[in-house]
Amino acid sequence: MKIAIIGAGAIGVCTAYELAADGHQVTVFERRSAAAEEASFAHTGLIGPWATPGLAEIATPSLFRRPAPFQLRWPLSCADLAWLWQWRKAQQPSATLVQRARLQRLTAYSRERLHTLSHKLPLEHDRSDGALVLLRSVRDARLAAPSLQALRDAGLPFSQIDTGAARQIEPALCADTSFFGAIHLPDAEASNCRQATLLLKAAAQQRGAKFEQNSTVTHITPAPAATVSIANESTPRPFDAVVVCAGLASAALLKPLGLRLPLTAVYGYSITANIREPLNAPTRAVLDAQHRVAIVRMGQRVRVAGGAEIGGHPDRKNSAAIASLYKVLHDWFPGAAQHNGTAQEWKAARPLLPDGAPLLGASGLPGIWLNLGHGGSGWAQACGSARATADLLAGRTPEMDMDGFGIERLQR
Repeated sequence: MKIAIIGAGAIGVCTAYELAADGHQVTVFERRSAAAEEASFAHTGLIGPWATPGLAEIATPSLFRRPAPFQLRWPLSCADLAWLWQWRKAQQPSATLVQRARLQRLTAYSRERLHTLSHKLPLEHDRSDGALVLLRSVRDARLAAPSLQALRDAGLPFSQIDTGAARQIEPALCADTSFFGAIHLPDAEASNCRQATLLLKAAAQQRGAKFEQNSTVTHITPAPAATVSIANESTPRPFDAVVVCAGLASAALLKPLGLRLPLTAVYGYSITANIREPLNAPTRAVLDAQHRVAIVRMGQRVRVAGGAEIGGHPDRKNSAAIASLYKVLHDWFPGAAQHNGTAQEWKAARPLLPDGAPLLGASGLPGIWLNLGHGGSGWAQACGSARATADLLAGRTPEMDMDGFGIERLQR
Protein backbone atom coordinates (compact mmCIF):
# COMPACT_ATOMS: atom_id res chain seq x y z
CA MET A 1 0.00 0.00 0.00
CA LYS A 2 0.93 3.63 -0.43
CA ILE A 3 0.94 5.04 3.10
CA ALA A 4 1.43 8.54 4.49
CA ILE A 5 2.73 9.07 8.02
CA ILE A 6 2.25 12.45 9.66
CA GLY A 7 5.00 13.25 12.15
CA ALA A 8 8.65 12.22 12.37
CA GLY A 9 9.10 11.97 16.11
CA ALA A 10 10.06 8.64 17.68
CA ILE A 11 6.54 7.30 17.11
CA GLY A 12 6.32 8.31 13.46
CA VAL A 13 9.83 7.11 12.60
CA CYS A 14 9.33 3.72 14.28
CA THR A 15 6.04 3.36 12.42
CA ALA A 16 7.72 4.29 9.14
CA TYR A 17 10.38 1.64 9.68
CA GLU A 18 7.88 -1.13 10.47
CA LEU A 19 5.64 -0.32 7.50
CA ALA A 20 8.57 0.01 5.11
CA ALA A 21 9.99 -3.28 6.39
CA ASP A 22 6.59 -4.85 5.62
CA GLY A 23 6.99 -3.73 2.01
CA HIS A 24 4.69 -0.69 1.95
CA GLN A 25 5.47 2.50 0.03
CA VAL A 26 5.90 4.99 2.88
CA THR A 27 6.13 8.80 2.88
CA VAL A 28 6.65 10.68 6.17
CA PHE A 29 5.66 14.33 6.43
CA GLU A 30 7.36 16.38 9.16
CA ARG A 31 6.86 20.10 9.78
CA ARG A 32 10.32 20.51 11.33
CA SER A 33 13.61 20.48 9.44
CA ALA A 34 14.73 17.21 11.08
CA ALA A 35 13.30 14.16 12.80
CA ALA A 36 12.84 13.94 16.59
CA GLU A 37 12.91 17.71 17.11
CA GLU A 38 10.02 18.05 19.55
CA ALA A 39 8.90 15.67 22.33
CA SER A 40 11.51 13.09 21.25
CA PHE A 41 14.45 15.47 21.41
CA ALA A 42 15.95 15.50 24.93
CA HIS A 43 14.04 13.35 27.42
CA THR A 44 15.58 10.57 29.49
CA GLY A 45 14.62 7.68 27.22
CA LEU A 46 13.59 5.55 30.19
CA ILE A 47 12.21 2.13 29.35
CA GLY A 48 10.86 -0.01 32.15
CA PRO A 49 8.16 -0.38 34.79
CA TRP A 50 8.85 3.01 36.37
CA ALA A 51 8.91 4.76 32.99
CA THR A 52 5.13 4.84 32.62
CA PRO A 53 3.58 6.46 35.70
CA GLY A 54 0.00 7.58 35.38
CA LEU A 55 -0.61 11.26 35.90
CA ALA A 56 -2.43 10.37 39.13
CA GLU A 57 0.86 9.08 40.55
CA ILE A 58 2.59 12.31 39.59
CA ALA A 59 -0.12 14.66 40.81
CA THR A 60 -1.28 12.99 44.00
CA PRO A 61 -0.45 13.72 46.74
CA SER A 62 2.15 16.19 45.46
CA LEU A 63 -0.09 18.75 43.77
CA PHE A 64 0.26 21.29 46.57
CA ARG A 65 3.74 20.34 47.80
CA ARG A 66 6.64 22.65 46.93
CA PRO A 67 8.58 22.05 44.87
CA ALA A 68 5.71 20.25 43.19
CA PRO A 69 6.50 17.76 40.40
CA PHE A 70 3.09 18.54 38.90
CA GLN A 71 1.89 22.12 38.49
CA LEU A 72 -0.91 24.08 36.93
CA ARG A 73 0.43 27.17 35.17
CA TRP A 74 -1.40 30.35 34.19
CA PRO A 75 -3.01 30.86 31.75
CA LEU A 76 -5.16 27.72 31.76
CA SER A 77 -7.41 27.37 28.72
CA CYS A 78 -10.97 26.06 28.78
CA ALA A 79 -9.66 22.97 26.99
CA ASP A 80 -7.10 22.43 29.77
CA LEU A 81 -9.82 22.69 32.41
CA ALA A 82 -12.08 20.29 30.51
CA TRP A 83 -9.19 17.85 30.17
CA LEU A 84 -8.45 18.03 33.92
CA TRP A 85 -12.10 17.22 34.63
CA GLN A 86 -11.96 14.18 32.33
CA TRP A 87 -8.64 13.13 33.85
CA ARG A 88 -10.10 13.32 37.35
CA LYS A 89 -13.06 11.15 36.30
CA ALA A 90 -10.64 8.57 34.89
CA GLN A 91 -8.81 8.17 38.20
CA GLN A 92 -11.07 5.50 39.68
CA PRO A 93 -8.90 3.02 41.65
CA SER A 94 -10.06 -0.05 39.72
CA ALA A 95 -9.63 1.66 36.35
CA THR A 96 -6.18 2.96 37.34
CA LEU A 97 -4.97 -0.55 38.17
CA VAL A 98 -6.21 -1.91 34.84
CA GLN A 99 -4.63 0.96 32.92
CA ARG A 100 -1.33 0.57 34.72
CA ALA A 101 -1.23 -3.10 33.72
CA ARG A 102 -1.97 -2.18 30.10
CA LEU A 103 0.83 0.38 30.00
CA GLN A 104 3.28 -2.09 31.54
CA ARG A 105 2.25 -4.64 28.90
CA LEU A 106 2.87 -2.17 26.09
CA THR A 107 6.19 -1.06 27.58
CA ALA A 108 7.41 -4.64 27.97
CA TYR A 109 6.44 -5.48 24.38
CA SER A 110 8.06 -2.30 23.10
CA ARG A 111 11.28 -3.03 24.99
CA GLU A 112 11.41 -6.50 23.47
CA ARG A 113 10.88 -5.06 19.98
CA LEU A 114 13.60 -2.44 20.51
CA HIS A 115 16.04 -5.18 21.52
CA THR A 116 15.14 -7.16 18.39
CA LEU A 117 15.73 -4.13 16.16
CA SER A 118 18.92 -3.18 18.00
CA HIS A 119 20.34 -6.61 17.29
CA LYS A 120 19.01 -6.89 13.75
CA LEU A 121 19.96 -3.51 12.28
CA PRO A 122 22.05 -2.88 14.55
CA LEU A 123 21.25 0.32 16.45
CA GLU A 124 24.46 1.53 18.10
CA HIS A 125 23.27 4.23 20.47
CA ASP A 126 24.01 5.45 23.99
CA ARG A 127 22.22 3.30 26.56
CA SER A 128 22.47 1.88 30.07
CA ASP A 129 20.93 -1.07 31.88
CA GLY A 130 19.14 -1.09 35.22
CA ALA A 131 17.62 1.67 37.35
CA LEU A 132 17.55 2.76 40.97
CA VAL A 133 14.53 4.52 42.47
CA LEU A 134 15.91 6.49 45.43
CA LEU A 135 13.61 6.92 48.42
CA ARG A 136 14.56 9.94 50.50
CA SER A 137 12.18 9.14 53.38
CA VAL A 138 9.80 6.62 54.90
CA ARG A 139 7.02 8.62 53.28
CA ASP A 140 8.53 8.02 49.85
CA ALA A 141 8.64 4.29 50.59
CA ARG A 142 5.00 4.31 51.67
CA LEU A 143 3.90 6.17 48.53
CA ALA A 144 5.82 3.69 46.37
CA ALA A 145 3.94 0.69 47.81
CA PRO A 146 1.11 0.63 45.23
CA SER A 147 3.63 0.71 42.38
CA LEU A 148 5.56 -2.16 43.95
CA GLN A 149 2.37 -4.18 44.24
CA ALA A 150 1.71 -3.55 40.56
CA LEU A 151 5.19 -4.89 39.78
CA ARG A 152 4.47 -8.00 41.84
CA ASP A 153 1.14 -8.53 40.08
CA ALA A 154 2.86 -8.21 36.70
CA GLY A 155 5.66 -10.58 37.70
CA LEU A 156 8.32 -7.93 37.05
CA PRO A 157 11.63 -8.23 38.94
CA PHE A 158 12.63 -5.69 41.57
CA SER A 159 14.25 -5.60 44.98
CA GLN A 160 13.91 -3.25 47.92
CA ILE A 161 17.38 -2.43 49.18
CA ASP A 162 19.02 -0.35 51.90
CA THR A 163 21.33 2.59 51.40
CA GLY A 164 24.47 0.45 51.56
CA ALA A 165 23.30 -1.84 48.77
CA ALA A 166 22.23 1.18 46.71
CA ARG A 167 25.69 2.73 47.03
CA GLN A 168 27.28 -0.55 45.96
CA ILE A 169 25.14 -0.57 42.79
CA GLU A 170 25.76 3.15 42.14
CA PRO A 171 29.06 4.10 43.83
CA ALA A 172 28.96 7.71 42.64
CA LEU A 173 25.97 8.58 44.84
CA CYS A 174 26.90 11.54 47.04
CA ALA A 175 28.10 10.41 50.46
CA ASP A 176 26.67 13.57 52.07
CA THR A 177 23.10 12.99 50.84
CA SER A 178 21.18 10.75 53.23
CA PHE A 179 18.23 8.65 52.12
CA PHE A 180 15.98 5.91 53.44
CA GLY A 181 16.55 3.21 50.82
CA ALA A 182 16.00 2.34 47.19
CA ILE A 183 14.22 0.08 44.72
CA HIS A 184 16.41 -1.73 42.23
CA LEU A 185 14.87 -2.41 38.81
CA PRO A 186 17.29 -4.70 36.95
CA ASP A 187 15.19 -4.89 33.77
CA ALA A 188 14.76 -1.14 33.35
CA GLU A 189 17.00 0.74 30.96
CA ALA A 190 17.59 4.12 29.39
CA SER A 191 18.68 4.97 25.87
CA ASN A 192 19.20 8.05 23.75
CA CYS A 193 15.82 8.42 22.08
CA ARG A 194 16.83 10.95 19.44
CA GLN A 195 19.99 9.08 18.54
CA ALA A 196 18.11 5.80 18.11
CA THR A 197 15.29 7.54 16.22
CA LEU A 198 17.72 8.96 13.66
CA LEU A 199 19.28 5.53 13.20
CA LEU A 200 15.81 4.05 12.66
CA LYS A 201 15.06 6.80 10.16
CA ALA A 202 18.15 5.79 8.17
CA ALA A 203 17.08 2.14 8.33
CA ALA A 204 13.59 3.07 7.10
CA GLN A 205 15.09 5.05 4.22
CA GLN A 206 17.19 2.03 3.25
CA ARG A 207 13.90 0.14 2.94
CA GLY A 208 12.43 2.78 0.66
CA ALA A 209 10.69 5.17 3.06
CA LYS A 210 10.75 8.83 2.04
CA PHE A 211 10.98 11.66 4.57
CA GLU A 212 9.77 15.13 3.58
CA GLN A 213 10.96 17.68 6.14
CA ASN A 214 9.56 21.22 6.41
CA SER A 215 6.23 19.84 5.19
CA THR A 216 3.24 20.92 7.27
CA VAL A 217 0.11 18.85 6.75
CA THR A 218 -2.94 21.12 6.74
CA HIS A 219 -5.74 18.65 5.97
CA ILE A 220 -6.44 14.97 5.49
CA THR A 221 -9.39 13.15 3.95
CA PRO A 222 -10.43 9.53 4.56
CA ALA A 223 -10.51 6.66 2.07
CA PRO A 224 -11.58 5.57 -0.50
CA ALA A 225 -9.93 8.73 -1.84
CA ALA A 226 -7.58 9.38 1.08
CA THR A 227 -5.48 12.50 0.59
CA VAL A 228 -2.95 14.59 2.45
CA SER A 229 -2.80 18.34 1.84
CA ILE A 230 0.55 20.09 2.37
CA ALA A 231 0.97 23.81 3.06
CA ASN A 232 1.89 25.77 -0.10
CA GLU A 233 0.89 22.87 -2.37
CA SER A 234 -2.22 23.36 -4.50
CA THR A 235 -2.98 19.68 -5.12
CA PRO A 236 -3.64 17.12 -2.33
CA ARG A 237 -1.58 13.95 -2.51
CA PRO A 238 -3.40 10.59 -2.75
CA PHE A 239 -2.65 7.62 -0.47
CA ASP A 240 -4.23 4.29 0.40
CA ALA A 241 -3.89 4.99 4.14
CA VAL A 242 -2.76 7.75 6.49
CA VAL A 243 -1.20 7.13 9.92
CA VAL A 244 -1.45 10.11 12.26
CA CYS A 245 1.56 10.35 14.61
CA ALA A 246 1.62 14.14 14.90
CA GLY A 247 1.46 14.56 18.68
CA LEU A 248 -0.61 17.55 19.76
CA ALA A 249 -1.19 18.59 16.15
CA SER A 250 -3.13 15.36 15.66
CA ALA A 251 -6.21 16.75 17.38
CA ALA A 252 -6.45 19.75 15.02
CA LEU A 253 -6.02 17.52 11.96
CA LEU A 254 -8.72 15.09 13.04
CA LYS A 255 -11.28 17.57 14.38
CA PRO A 256 -12.61 18.62 10.91
CA LEU A 257 -13.30 14.93 10.25
CA GLY A 258 -15.57 14.76 13.29
CA LEU A 259 -13.05 13.01 15.53
CA ARG A 260 -12.48 15.02 18.70
CA LEU A 261 -9.51 13.83 20.74
CA PRO A 262 -9.09 15.09 24.32
CA LEU A 263 -5.34 15.63 24.00
CA THR A 264 -3.54 18.16 26.14
CA ALA A 265 0.06 19.26 26.52
CA VAL A 266 1.83 18.12 29.68
CA TYR A 267 5.10 20.04 29.66
CA GLY A 268 8.33 18.50 30.90
CA TYR A 269 11.88 19.76 31.27
CA SER A 270 15.39 18.42 30.96
CA ILE A 271 18.96 19.62 31.25
CA THR A 272 21.82 17.90 29.42
CA ALA A 273 25.44 18.60 30.36
CA ASN A 274 28.86 17.24 29.52
CA ILE A 275 30.37 14.97 32.15
CA ARG A 276 33.23 16.61 34.01
CA GLU A 277 34.43 13.59 35.97
CA PRO A 278 33.24 10.11 34.86
CA LEU A 279 33.78 8.61 38.33
CA ASN A 280 31.29 11.10 39.77
CA ALA A 281 28.60 10.39 37.17
CA PRO A 282 25.85 7.73 37.26
CA THR A 283 26.30 4.46 35.42
CA ARG A 284 22.58 3.73 35.11
CA ALA A 285 19.24 5.51 35.42
CA VAL A 286 18.59 7.00 38.86
CA LEU A 287 15.12 8.27 39.80
CA ASP A 288 14.41 10.57 42.73
CA ALA A 289 11.01 9.40 43.99
CA GLN A 290 10.24 12.55 45.97
CA HIS A 291 10.95 15.04 43.19
CA ARG A 292 9.92 12.74 40.29
CA VAL A 293 13.23 13.50 38.58
CA ALA A 294 15.31 11.06 36.53
CA ILE A 295 19.09 11.23 36.02
CA VAL A 296 20.62 9.16 33.22
CA ARG A 297 23.98 8.71 31.59
CA MET A 298 24.06 9.52 27.86
CA GLY A 299 27.54 8.51 26.76
CA GLN A 300 29.78 11.40 27.80
CA ARG A 301 26.81 13.47 28.95
CA VAL A 302 24.36 13.34 31.82
CA ARG A 303 20.67 14.18 31.39
CA VAL A 304 18.27 15.19 34.14
CA ALA A 305 14.54 15.34 33.42
CA GLY A 306 11.31 15.86 35.30
CA GLY A 307 8.33 18.09 35.88
CA ALA A 308 4.78 17.93 34.63
CA GLU A 309 2.94 21.16 33.90
CA ILE A 310 -0.41 21.94 32.34
CA GLY A 311 -1.12 25.42 31.07
CA GLY A 312 1.23 28.36 30.75
CA HIS A 313 3.00 29.64 27.66
CA PRO A 314 4.50 26.92 25.44
CA ASP A 315 7.71 28.87 24.77
CA ARG A 316 8.28 30.14 28.31
CA LYS A 317 10.41 27.98 30.61
CA ASN A 318 9.64 27.71 34.31
CA SER A 319 12.87 28.75 36.01
CA ALA A 320 11.87 27.03 39.25
CA ALA A 321 11.42 23.71 37.42
CA ILE A 322 14.85 24.05 35.80
CA ALA A 323 16.41 24.96 39.15
CA SER A 324 14.86 21.86 40.71
CA LEU A 325 16.61 19.67 38.12
CA TYR A 326 19.98 21.23 38.92
CA LYS A 327 19.33 20.78 42.65
CA VAL A 328 18.49 17.08 42.33
CA LEU A 329 21.58 16.48 40.20
CA HIS A 330 23.74 18.24 42.80
CA ASP A 331 22.12 16.27 45.65
CA TRP A 332 23.04 12.92 44.16
CA PHE A 333 26.01 13.54 41.83
CA PRO A 334 27.79 16.80 42.73
CA GLY A 335 30.67 17.56 40.42
CA ALA A 336 29.56 15.07 37.78
CA ALA A 337 28.58 17.58 35.11
CA GLN A 338 29.82 20.86 33.68
CA HIS A 339 27.36 23.65 34.51
CA ASN A 340 29.28 26.68 33.29
CA GLY A 341 26.61 27.92 30.90
CA THR A 342 27.05 25.02 28.49
CA ALA A 343 24.19 22.83 29.70
CA GLN A 344 21.28 22.43 27.28
CA GLU A 345 17.94 23.36 28.88
CA TRP A 346 14.86 21.95 27.15
CA LYS A 347 11.09 22.14 27.49
CA ALA A 348 8.69 19.97 25.51
CA ALA A 349 4.96 19.39 25.20
CA ARG A 350 4.01 15.75 25.72
CA PRO A 351 0.55 14.93 24.31
CA LEU A 352 -1.55 13.01 26.82
CA LEU A 353 -5.10 11.65 26.96
CA PRO A 354 -7.06 11.77 30.23
CA ASP A 355 -6.69 8.03 30.95
CA GLY A 356 -2.94 8.09 30.23
CA ALA A 357 -2.89 5.46 27.46
CA PRO A 358 -2.10 6.06 23.77
CA LEU A 359 -4.49 5.56 20.88
CA LEU A 360 -3.41 2.77 18.54
CA GLY A 361 -5.06 1.38 15.42
CA ALA A 362 -8.10 2.28 13.35
CA SER A 363 -9.67 5.70 13.86
CA GLY A 364 -13.16 4.69 12.80
CA LEU A 365 -12.65 6.73 9.63
CA PRO A 366 -11.76 4.63 6.56
CA GLY A 367 -8.07 4.73 5.74
CA ILE A 368 -7.12 6.85 8.79
CA TRP A 369 -5.01 5.16 11.48
CA LEU A 370 -3.78 6.44 14.85
CA ASN A 371 -0.55 6.09 16.81
CA LEU A 372 -0.51 9.00 19.26
CA GLY A 373 -1.05 10.23 22.81
CA HIS A 374 1.89 8.52 24.54
CA GLY A 375 2.63 11.42 26.88
CA GLY A 376 6.08 11.26 28.42
CA SER A 377 6.42 7.54 27.63
CA GLY A 378 6.79 7.88 23.87
CA TRP A 379 10.18 6.23 23.61
CA ALA A 380 9.27 3.56 26.17
CA GLN A 381 6.30 2.57 23.99
CA ALA A 382 7.38 3.59 20.48
CA CYS A 383 8.70 0.34 19.01
CA GLY A 384 5.82 -1.77 20.31
CA SER A 385 3.18 0.76 19.27
CA ALA A 386 4.68 0.92 15.77
CA ARG A 387 4.80 -2.84 15.30
CA ALA A 388 1.24 -3.26 16.57
CA THR A 389 -0.02 -0.44 14.32
CA ALA A 390 1.67 -1.99 11.27
CA ASP A 391 0.10 -5.36 12.04
CA LEU A 392 -3.38 -3.87 12.48
CA LEU A 393 -3.08 -1.90 9.27
CA ALA A 394 -2.13 -5.10 7.41
CA GLY A 395 -5.08 -6.99 8.90
CA ARG A 396 -2.89 -9.16 11.16
CA THR A 397 -3.43 -9.84 14.84
CA PRO A 398 -0.64 -8.11 16.80
CA GLU A 399 1.51 -10.15 19.15
CA MET A 400 0.39 -7.88 22.00
CA ASP A 401 -3.09 -7.79 23.48
CA MET A 402 -4.58 -4.54 22.14
CA ASP A 403 -7.46 -4.28 24.60
CA GLY A 404 -7.77 -0.74 25.95
CA PHE A 405 -5.73 1.05 23.29
CA GLY A 406 -8.41 1.58 20.62
CA ILE A 407 -10.54 4.62 19.80
CA GLU A 408 -13.66 2.85 21.09
CA ARG A 409 -12.71 3.59 24.71
CA LEU A 410 -13.28 7.31 24.04
CA GLN A 411 -16.68 6.67 22.50
CA ARG A 412 -18.33 4.87 25.42
